[in-house]
Amino acid sequence: MRHLMSPLDFTREELEQLMDLADDIKNHPDKYSEKCHGKKLATCFYEPSTRTRLSFEAAMLNLGGSVLGFSSADSSSAAKGESVSDTIRVISSYADICAMRHPKEGAPLVASSRSLIPVINAGDGGHQHPTQTLTDLFTIRSLRGEIKDLTIGLCGDLKFGRTVHSLINALVRYPGIKFVLISPEELRVPEYIREDVLEKNGYEYKEVDTLDDVMGELDILYMTRVQRERFFNEEDYIRLKDFFILTPEKMNLAQKDMMVLHPLPRVNEIAVDVDDDPRAMYFTQAKYGVFIRMALILTLLEIPC
Repeated sequence: MRHLMSPLDFTREELEQLMDLADDIKNHPDKYSEKCHGKKLATCFYEPSTRTRLSFEAAMLNLGGSVLGFSSADSSSAAKGESVSDTIRVISSYADICAMRHPKEGAPLVASSRSLIPVINAGDGGHQHPTQTLTDLFTIRSLRGEIKDLTIGLCGDLKFGRTVHSLINALVRYPGIKFVLISPEELRVPEYIREDVLEKNGYEYKEVDTLDDVMGELDILYMTRVQRERFFNEEDYIRLKDFFILTPEKMNLAQKDMMVLHPLPRVNEIAVDVDDDPRAMYFTQAKYGVFIRMALILTLLEIPC
């Protein structure tokens, strides 16, 4: 039995196989419509979510399975003080696989150590968000043809952004990737990401505090929101939340084939006018998240395809 806690839980070869399966699902959905008949997915979300929770549920329903679960800690026995370990032991009796989001880093890992069913980390605090990373990789590969020799700009909240941390960890296994880290000083990538991931693996990167100067260099711009829920000080959040806003004027500085991604939700870091630009791929990205999660469910349940 396998779990998914980090994108590094899969080898690069396994990631490619997973994306191959997702691509086949995208092109031949009817072929997979009953693959999980009789199987149940539990979505245990201790934090609010729209895309991640609903895309997991859509994925299981598209595979012919069913879903159960809760969408906030207040609507579960966590409100009564039940531990994650006890919850997953109970859930293991009700479902065949579980997707868990939790505000505490490492909570899904604790659950996986007590679980009798596969557990998928659907986001744990500011730590990891592996299925968003799978979505990002699948989107890049689908739209660019392959993942190699790309300059990728990561912009916004790089300190608390778990999607950014997971994506960097995954991309350093692909050749020719260069990173441009775009953030205010207060929201820069954590030291352990710079030293233990980028520098240790010999990947080129630079840190800048302005978006305009680097737009022309980028093959992919990965925007993120400044996350109010990660701040202890409301004044710091208000001061930093509008530091970077992607506008049509900034898009004019970019390459004609640059791709804009965003894990969503956005607040105001991407102007609505940018949505009409053919390089804005974040809604396509959200759609592709269903296909890769379908592939992941099939893989972890070891269902022959």
